[in-house]
Amino acid sequence: MAKIIGIANQKGGVGKTTTAVNLAAALGILEKKILIIDADPQANATSGLGVDDVQYSTYNLLEHSIDTKSCIKKTSTPNLDIVPSHIDLVAAEIELVDKENREYMMKEALKSVRDDYDYIIIDCAPSLGLITINALTAADSVIIPIQCEYFALEGLGKLLNTVKNVQKIHNKDLDIEGLLLTMYDSRLRLSNQVVEEVHAHFPEMVFETIISRNVRLSEAPSFGESILNYDAESKGAIQYLQLAEEVLLKNENLVKN
Repeated sequence: MAKIIGIANQKGGVGKTTTAVNLAAALGILEKKILIIDADPQANATSGLGVDDVQYSTYNLLEHSIDTKSCIKKTSTPNLDIVPSHIDLVAAEIELVDKENREYMMKEALKSVRDDYDYIIIDCAPSLGLITINALTAADSVIIPIQCEYFALEGLGKLLNTVKNVQKIHNKDLDIEGLLLTMYDSRLRLSNQVVEEVHAHFPEMVFETIISRNVRLSEAPSFGESILNYDAESKGAIQYLQLAEEVLLKNENLVKN
């Protein structure tokens, strides 16, 4: 049965979609069967994996208007499928409000495909709205990207409170998979200060892998490819493979224990 991991931060521009796409791609290259759910109406994960001609999307998945398997599309990355997003997903935020058990729509929809994958990665919208609550209710754990820049920790407390509320009300087993430092530049004192500050505040929660600023990493989405496909030798590709290995090691150890 797949482990479901949400990638969440209500702040935009922190490397959330970059992490969702490239962690998923790296896990696929490491021969795990992966499904990525694009739960962001901006659909950047969808376009970043070269998927167009979207017939069914996360909107249909949340509305339960179509069988979940019919929403899934193959990508060009080995072992990686996607439930694409579409601008229609904006409407779901409104339409779900009046539904009974509205926070559990994604969880219910994913039940039929959990046995088909090793990991399901959810790229959450940069908000703490109902779709993100659905993602956190469906998830086993959450990865929180934090950029190594000014105001890096701004909003993190609010997100952690949301996680606590979801744990309390909807999903008591939701775990924090880890905090991921992104957009790191070793030449900048500020970047190094943020690394120190995050480790000081959350010593047990931070991934060892740090994602550096990398031109190739920022170029890849415009070509509809993960960094693993676009430039497998780049620093970004190597770091996301390291992150994937770290995630696998943690979860294999949990299974053994």
